[in-house]
Amino acid sequence: MPQMTVAVVGAGIAGLTLAAALRRADIDVHVYERAPQLSEVGAGVQLAPNATRLLHRLGLGARLREISVAPEAIEIHRWDDGALLQRTLLGERCRRRFGAPYYTVHRADLHSALLSLVPSGRVHLAARCTAVSQTADAARLHLADGTTVEADLVVGADGIHSVVRDALVPDRPRYSGQTIYRGLVPAERVPYLLVRPRVRLWFGPGRHCVCYPVSSGRQVSFGATVAASDWQQESWSARGSVDDLMQAYTGWHEDVTRLIGAAEVVSRWALHDRDSISVLAHGRVTLVGDAAHPMLPFRAQGANQAIEDAAALAGCLAGAGSKGIAAALRHYERVRLPRTSRLQQESRDSVRTFHLADGAAQQDRDAAGSVTAGPDPDDWLFGYDAEQAVAVRTTAETPV
Repeated sequence: MPQMTVAVVGAGIAGLTLAAALRRADIDVHVYERAPQLSEVGAGVQLAPNATRLLHRLGLGARLREISVAPEAIEIHRWDDGALLQRTLLGERCRRRFGAPYYTVHRADLHSALLSLVPSGRVHLAARCTAVSQTADAARLHLADGTTVEADLVVGADGIHSVVRDALVPDRPRYSGQTIYRGLVPAERVPYLLVRPRVRLWFGPGRHCVCYPVSSGRQVSFGATVAASDWQQESWSARGSVDDLMQAYTGWHEDVTRLIGAAEVVSRWALHDRDSISVLAHGRVTLVGDAAHPMLPFRAQGANQAIEDAAALAGCLAGAGSKGIAAALRHYERVRLPRTSRLQQESRDSVRTFHLADGAAQQDRDAAGSVTAGPDPDDWLFGYDAEQAVAVRTTAETPV
């Protein structure tokens, strides 16, 4: 059987994870990235066990231990007095229960680790995809320099502004009314946040803040969400104002205001929502990651679901051969869509839950929390194994 060839558009977390997983499955893969050089922007990423188990299988266990932090817990606090509302235990309890750790990591460190799994000759830079086309026997990438790349399968891993996605469904972003400021602070400026490594959140009227250590504890990454109608730029690199952010969090607990005040630079990203799509593939073209199911960041699962997609798609394609691609993609779609659609909706719903104004609904939410909760409510999320989910090919609906 001739070796399958796959062209991946985008060398972000989704594209590089997919390339590594396809190489492990002995599938010929090349990645085409529009940027002239690789420099993953952004701040922190939370990696839950549903993703770390897959990264370990790709050979990144030791590397992740070096570059990441394993938080003891996720803690939710009240916005003004800092009262603890809920604690979800992680650390060793999480590792024992799910067989994989929960990590917080700088996005650039994760990107570099994934890149180390893909030979440099397989990643092509300054290769901007302008269109895709296909025949019954092949798919084609059309690049800005006039080059055409032919492969058995084209995969769009090109993020929220995906050119490949446009070949399947029109992009219809809706501004959520929320923007998020992201920043990194040297650990020595906020030592009170490093006494015990935790993911900490503060919920309050119309906004919330989250922070956690990254870069082996040398930095603290934070994201602060603010409702706004005057900022709709959907870009990681757009510069925000620390002064504006401080003003937006006036009256909040000092742990939050001291953290924001310690930042020298923040980025600002307008959060857009998109409906779930009903198809992930058409012919010899398919999608992974944000190109497939962009989601609001409030469940901290965007990168995790991209990693799951990559492992699932590689598992579906393994042994399929060029003539088996259609069946493999149907299986991939069947397995992934129910789960990612559920998480898109949960992320959407979290906006209201996190940002309740003080009152009866807020009191009910806080009363439902527990300072001793373990990860049990997230068993369906953390305990999921994307490779096992695709291991048995069936025409039945795959449970989420």
